[in-house]
Amino acid sequence: MDILQSLNGRQKKAVTASPGPVLVLAGPGSGKTRVLTHRAAYLMSELQVQPFHMMAVTFTNKAAEEMKKRIDALLGRHTRGLTVGTFHSTCAGILRIEAAHIPVNQNYVIFDADDQLRVVKQVLKDLNYNEKDYRPQRIHGIISAAKNELYLPKDVPIFNRWDKVAVEVYEAYQKILLSSNAFDFDDLLLWMAFLLRDNEQVREKYSRRFEHILVDEFQDTNIAQYTLLKHLASYHRNIFVVGDSDQSIYRWRGADYRNVRRFEEDFSDAAVILLEQNYRSTQNILDTAMAIINRNTNRMPKKLFTERGEGELIAIREAFDEQQQAAFVVDIIQQQVREGKAEVSDFAVMYRTNAQSRIIEEAFISAHIPYRLVGAQRFYGRREVKDIIAYLRVIVNPDDIVSLRRIINTPRRKIGLKTFADLLQNAARNGLTPGAFLMTLAEEGAPNREAFNESVAARLSAFGRQLVSWRKLVDSLPPVEMIDRILEDIDYRSFIEDGSDEGYDRWENVDELRRLASEYQTVGLFKFLENVALISDQDTLDSDAEGATLLTLHAAKGLEFKQVLIIGLNDEILPHVRSMDDPEAMEEERRLFYVGITRAKDRLYLLHSLVRTFGRSRELEASPFYRDIPPELRAGNSLYGVPVSRQDSQIKVGRTWKELQAESARNQPLEKQFNPGDKVQHPKWGNGLVLNSRLQDDDEIVDVFFEGMKDKERTKKLIASLSNLKKIA
Repeated sequence: MDILQSLNGRQKKAVTASPGPVLVLAGPGSGKTRVLTHRAAYLMSELQVQPFHMMAVTFTNKAAEEMKKRIDALLGRHTRGLTVGTFHSTCAGILRIEAAHIPVNQNYVIFDADDQLRVVKQVLKDLNYNEKDYRPQRIHGIISAAKNELYLPKDVPIFNRWDKVAVEVYEAYQKILLSSNAFDFDDLLLWMAFLLRDNEQVREKYSRRFEHILVDEFQDTNIAQYTLLKHLASYHRNIFVVGDSDQSIYRWRGADYRNVRRFEEDFSDAAVILLEQNYRSTQNILDTAMAIINRNTNRMPKKLFTERGEGELIAIREAFDEQQQAAFVVDIIQQQVREGKAEVSDFAVMYRTNAQSRIIEEAFISAHIPYRLVGAQRFYGRREVKDIIAYLRVIVNPDDIVSLRRIINTPRRKIGLKTFADLLQNAARNGLTPGAFLMTLAEEGAPNREAFNESVAARLSAFGRQLVSWRKLVDSLPPVEMIDRILEDIDYRSFIEDGSDEGYDRWENVDELRRLASEYQTVGLFKFLENVALISDQDTLDSDAEGATLLTLHAAKGLEFKQVLIIGLNDEILPHVRSMDDPEAMEEERRLFYVGITRAKDRLYLLHSLVRTFGRSRELEASPFYRDIPPELRAGNSLYGVPVSRQDSQIKVGRTWKELQAESARNQPLEKQFNPGDKVQHPKWGNGLVLNSRLQDDDEIVDVFFEGMKDKERTKKLIASLSNLKKIA
């Protein structure tokens, strides 16, 4: 058949597998989407399965559209009746049809993220909880996680005060949604799973209809998605899933790589097919990726191979600081472009957090290298960065009405659109700009206060007093201290850092802005704002223009590039500091690194720095992941800008004294440092008692009970080599 001609042996085996459960474990670049679409076309053309009786689900609309196009192209016709879509869109359609069995009618609306957060905030207020004590985003995150686990409020396990409050909010939140005839995104999965689980008639209807179910990116499914898939496949049991647990990097949004194991247990007769031939990368890149991922536990081993040859060795660069690291990136790109060996669009620069892009963006702008940012705004276009810059602009220029409009109710001061409109009118009536008029309200007895009712006048005058006080400091405070004063006065950190990953990233961006401001200590605030304006107002790249790609490692999944540069390979960055004491999180950090490595087709560069600056310089160690890359895969290194031989680099690259000690220790039989009953001390959690200790993955995992912690938070699972845990007498 023409459909099978372009497939290799393993791909063909997967596509033509007999009906029944099939698990395809597809390594990166092995053609998993090709296999999925060819499987759908094969079922319809060879086994005469009608489109109406097939369902294919994935995670993004773009992926679903691409899947449909490929199937149509393979069959040479439009496949009417085929259900292809995201999990959420597919569930939404079925739930409207079956609305008689769910707690909303078929005209239900779907609350978006802003709607959901607004409801959570209202509920917190109604329950007399302070938003500063219980961040709405974090509360919503707990509710979302509960729904992904198929927990209604009464089912949510309570381990701490956050859980207790979240359950109260969840119950009231859900009542508001249902009384509004609304679902949120998680409800679409939750109620679909409940409907199939509890209503035998509906379950039989759809499990009979969908003779074949195909699932893409199976490793990214959560419990709710896995449950509804299992029910949909309960009659025919023809479920074909494609995924790679080694690329499961979305744990923070509910994805559970263990669903692969659950599938093998629930469908014990499933055919398991490995796709190990890679069509993207060279063998040296694949060997590096396998060296990293093979240290993870509880995974099915794969041996990735390619016919593309060994390729270039992995280049590792050690820089003094982030600026020199960015300079290395620029030099690598410029040299190859100048020599005609590559195009700018061949390169991708990847990093762990969005805040790391700022220095690379500035280096590219200075070097006139076009770029595009994937999965995030440009650094100076991010909300929190624009907020702080707007404050600074109003302070130095109160006539800036655009910046004033942005900040006057950020954070919220109960100065809404109507009040701002009244401010504009009264300012114009008095021949003043809004900023200047606002400052006239600073004094308690100011006559202009009479233009507003007492409560509105009080709020406006309070902000006016802040503006006056800041303006008095413009000439005396360096930029970074001016920023710190603003942040403290408006309590901006509490406004954006809410306990969620997004909030943490936003505060990292503010810290990065502070770091930039610290470089303008001697030239002052005006020069700082002038330079920022030149960067933030510059359109570095048309949307259709080509350039180097800048993106986080999370955003890189599913993409590929000829040359990949991964920056910031330092301890506490990758792996991230928040993962250090959690073995599960550490394994996900390793999977994230694996995903980044396997995006590279021809060349891979790994970069780190000795120093990182956030207002002040701080020494950082190289990532412990370097230790796993065999010396024979590494090319030469640059230490402080001085090239060294490959032989030297095998010994020195990325090695601090502590790492050399750790490297030496790895060659010795591993012995436990801690035993049950040992008294220990942790720099964050204080004194504790060792409950258990065991050797795992060339390290020691220690369970510790901490006296100063509350309730069930007291017991922590720590990685001995990374936790700074010390024995005490």
